[in-house]
Amino acid sequence: MNRLFRKIAALAAPAAATLLLFAAVASAHVTVSPAQSSTGAWETYTLKVPSEKESATVQVDLRIPAGAEFKQYEATPGWEVTVEGNKVSWIAKDGGIQAGQFQRFYFTAKNPDSAGDIAWDAYQHYADGSLVQWSGEPGSESPHSITAIAEASGSADGGHGHGAADMSGSGTMTMDEHQAIVDQEGKGTGTSPMLYITLGISLVSFLLAAIALLRGKQE
Repeated sequence: MNRLFRKIAALAAPAAATLLLFAAVASAHVTVSPAQSSTGAWETYTLKVPSEKESATVQVDLRIPAGAEFKQYEATPGWEVTVEGNKVSWIAKDGGIQAGQFQRFYFTAKNPDSAGDIAWDAYQHYADGSLVQWSGEPGSESPHSITAIAEASGSADGGHGHGAADMSGSGTMTMDEHQAIVDQEGKGTGTSPMLYITLGISLVSFLLAAIALLRGKQE
């Protein structure tokens, strides 16, 4: 019986490794959240940048989608921000994002006046000179983030998005506003369907192999 369990464990190991690999890939993307907002809203967006390589991330360029307007950003210690047309760049002044770390950058943009999806193309520069372009379609190896812009219903806040923070006074956000953004990000960022597909295939493969092994023992 112990020998049987060892064989089943040996079959399960590759499936588990595959699941861990796909989970790591799914969670390592550069993302912009929230995934949903409304037309014309001044939305506070969160750009989340994980560093996937041994080399540090030293610059991130974000292209503001057509129809959207970049308005403000929150200063991040250790980072310089430049704006050139529709390109916003966060440039590390010291160290950058090290391997195994991630950094959040906050900015406010005015959403398009028309409903539809907008795509956020991001370009991640590493200290070793390599570049990862997060500009592919959903489901690709390096997809861009998508925000679904829905038709706004009448609101009393003057068109500002529900996630937007009023930074016109001090240029910074309070801790409560930060937490609201983080909570919204958690709700808006979905898991890639590929992860669920891979999970299902791995589990089915494991069960079939285990059944075949048990039948072989019975015969």
